[in-house]
Amino acid sequence: MMLRTGCLLLFLFSAATLRAQDSAPQDGNIKVLKDGRIDILIRKQIYINALAIRNQPGFRVQVLTTNKRNEALDAKAKVMQAYPDYRSYVDFEAPYFKVRIGDFKTRDEATDLRNKLSNMFSGGVFVVPTTINVSPEKELE
Repeated sequence: MMLRTGCLLLFLFSAATLRAQDSAPQDGNIKVLKDGRIDILIRKQIYINALAIRNQPGFRVQVLTTNKRNEALDAKAKVMQAYPDYRSYVDFEAPYFKVRIGDFKTRDEATDLRNKLSNMFSGGVFVVPTTINVSPEKELE
């Protein structure tokens, strides 16, 4: 009895599957219905990608290397007050905190800021190669 029921179900399932294949278009064209919300999501992702900060090789001006966190934060604040147009960073590479300023595509751009900052910091101000953050409007320049 169980074998008969299993065979019957298998036969019905196979027949339904074959019937579904028969109803497929014979000319090779398939009609795909897409939810309109997919287009909205695609536009939203394009917008988000356009606003995203991109990373690329470049240069920053390093104004301080110290093993004291508070000293690094004070130096960052000092630069932020003097040059608010430039982003400033405190990078930690054990055991040192490195205060770096700006996101420059070329060494020459960074050197201009280094010359201005060398009067503010006595320990040496250097242009260092690093990965910088570039916003889309700066990429067009």
